[in-house]
Amino acid sequence: MIARPRLGIKAIVVGGSVVVAGGLIAADPFILPSGLPSDMPVEAPQRCVGIFVLCMALWFTNLIPLAATGLLAIALLPILDVLPEERALALFGNGAVFFMLGVFLLAGAMISTGLSKRVTLLALQRFDHSPQRLVSGVTLSAAFLALWMPAYGVAAMFFPIVVEIVDALGLRRGSPYAKKLFLGLAWGSIIGSCGTFLGGARAPLALALLHDAHPEKSISFVQWMVAAMPVVVVMTGVAMMNLKLRMPDDLANIRGATTMLNERVRRLGPMSGRERRLLALMLATIVAWIVLGQTVGLAVIAMLSAVSLFLLGIVEWNAVQGYVNWGVLLMYGGAVALGAALTETHAMAWLAAQVLGPGVPKVLILMSLIALTIALTEGISNAAAVAILLPIGYSLGDMTGIDPVTITLAVTITSGLAFLLPVSAPPNAISFSAGHYSVREVVQLGWPMTLTALVVLLLTVVIWWGPILNIHQW
Repeated sequence: MIARPRLGIKAIVVGGSVVVAGGLIAADPFILPSGLPSDMPVEAPQRCVGIFVLCMALWFTNLIPLAATGLLAIALLPILDVLPEERALALFGNGAVFFMLGVFLLAGAMISTGLSKRVTLLALQRFDHSPQRLVSGVTLSAAFLALWMPAYGVAAMFFPIVVEIVDALGLRRGSPYAKKLFLGLAWGSIIGSCGTFLGGARAPLALALLHDAHPEKSISFVQWMVAAMPVVVVMTGVAMMNLKLRMPDDLANIRGATTMLNERVRRLGPMSGRERRLLALMLATIVAWIVLGQTVGLAVIAMLSAVSLFLLGIVEWNAVQGYVNWGVLLMYGGAVALGAALTETHAMAWLAAQVLGPGVPKVLILMSLIALTIALTEGISNAAAVAILLPIGYSLGDMTGIDPVTITLAVTITSGLAFLLPVSAPPNAISFSAGHYSVREVVQLGWPMTLTALVVLLLTVVIWWGPILNIHQW
């Protein structure tokens, strides 16, 4: 388990990385991979590793914003003659950035129009018959909605309603039932976000890194869902079982919550014209991603859908621009450019060849990657974890024959399964802010989830992805 570093530790880590990176950049080249393009300086691979070491430390410590580190990577690549300026800047404008921009705008429109609140209330109203059923309803509804919009947005729109449920039931601070509700919200949002491209920022980033490292490989919207759904289904069931068995209910009925939910649904009134148009647009967009994503492009569809928000008079720009996480988009651009540089210079492949002994079993490498991802994502942004680990994973895969699609799915899905610390994922932080449990309590309750996630991922790789899905053929 990795806790967020304190300022003193951050300074030591970043200071050490500056020394290492500076040494690599200034020293005579000893990282000399074969197959280097003829127009690329011989110093480029070693300098690229130096940039990677520095950015990895900054992403890990978050000493400066993730977005600032992404911009730093973009600037250093041409300054140190690793990539031409035009190439580095072109990588910044990759499809992952525009895909997530469209997703942010669509999610913002759902919140702005009130459609997200309507969907949330109607979903929870179906589970208000018993205490355990309501907890399961919160977990299931959050997991399902996180398939179709960013997990932080799901947690943000559920949070005030769960607070109202707790208030309606008159639960004291630290009530076991209140803990179950908020943990169900956090865990459901996290698990569901692994099921599609839409649940978080890491999947589009991973697809961009895969395309740059292996242009011949791709993962469609449907393929990702089919690969990830066993993990989502099993982990959702594990979450509900964990909450039921390890935290007994401390109330006999939830009549207060039922009354509140019924009243809130009644006050919603009929669906407005804007909500109906947005619902139709969301359904059309999802169908287009599924049917046309490989031919037209996910980013193109996302952009057309975002423009349609304004053409159809659903929202105004000022109402949704605040929901766009510009920092994440900037971090994406830098991560993709750095990943492409590591691939084009063959730097990471050279390092993998130096440290990887002959005959290492593929399953052991995958197990190590998954375990490292689980540990790393508890302390840093899951997108940053993907940016750090996928270039390493691709190099290991090239050395050992592990398909890059398998590595992409293993690292990216695993990076979303952070259950232990409030800092590890936005849904965890949002639920923790209600003040009903301590960090120690959530770690005690979350470690079985983390251990189970490790086992489930390994079984999914061996049983589902290999013999059934034939992922190596994608």
